[in-house]
Amino acid sequence: MKAWLVVNAFLKQKKFDEIHQWLCEAGKKHSVAFEIKTNAELLSGCIHNRPVLLEQVGMVDFVLFWDKDVVLAKTLETMGFIVYNSAFGIGACDNKALTHMYLSAEGIPMPDTIVAPMTYSNIGYTNLEFVERIVGQLGLPLVIKECFGSFGQQVYLCDTLEEVLQQVKRLQGVPFLFQKFIKGAKGRDVRLQVVGDQVVAAMERKAKPGDFRANITNGGSMRPYTASKEEQEIAVHCCKILKVEFAGVDLLFNETGEYLVCEVNSNAHFKNIYDCTGVNTADYIIERMVALRDIAKA
Repeated sequence: MKAWLVVNAFLKQKKFDEIHQWLCEAGKKHSVAFEIKTNAELLSGCIHNRPVLLEQVGMVDFVLFWDKDVVLAKTLETMGFIVYNSAFGIGACDNKALTHMYLSAEGIPMPDTIVAPMTYSNIGYTNLEFVERIVGQLGLPLVIKECFGSFGQQVYLCDTLEEVLQQVKRLQGVPFLFQKFIKGAKGRDVRLQVVGDQVVAAMERKAKPGDFRANITNGGSMRPYTASKEEQEIAVHCCKILKVEFAGVDLLFNETGEYLVCEVNSNAHFKNIYDCTGVNTADYIIERMVALRDIAKA
């Protein structure tokens, strides 16, 4: 079986290369020969009124899309390639505002969230009256998140109205959202690694002292976590709603111990969860892709 592993041409870091290698090695175990393609090689466009790739290529059994270039993913789908995750799923997870809109429409428990009104970078916000309305609804402190961001970056905790206003002024022209601060979740969350219809691994993450974000990249600690049946079911359900075959689902817990879905990551890095649990998510992902391809061929 032949497949492409599509990666970003410009993320040249060891942690990304390592994930790509793990996926290729997992492919070999399941007789899948991966060819790595970058989004700079597979330039997509419209030539003579048809969607095309500028590189001459043949079809492959499937494409494992380990990037967030949604337009390229959609172009591949339009040209008849089978793409995992789907372009819709990648876009729905990458934009945190869309994630909240899609999941809340299905009644998924999440922190109260208000999306910042769109403005233009060359205009900014000429009137900030809306900020006080948002603070009145969500209270203080509150969290501001850029809609596009990873590894706990682009997330800010604001304790006062003045801090909120400062962040809003700094971000004007950048898509972002406001979120109710969950006191019980300060510095702690749970990552559930979902592949297909199951949670294959789970870990609890705790922030380093003085940080409210629990991401390991920011210096946090981790330990294996045993997810309840309900937590596993909600994580899988989120992936079904967002149309992703594999993802990392992050849960927060409020003061009474009830879970809230925080984010869903369509191509969540799995090195940390491997170090924590010994579970190699890459094996499960490739096994799922092969099974889906076999079903499609049947």
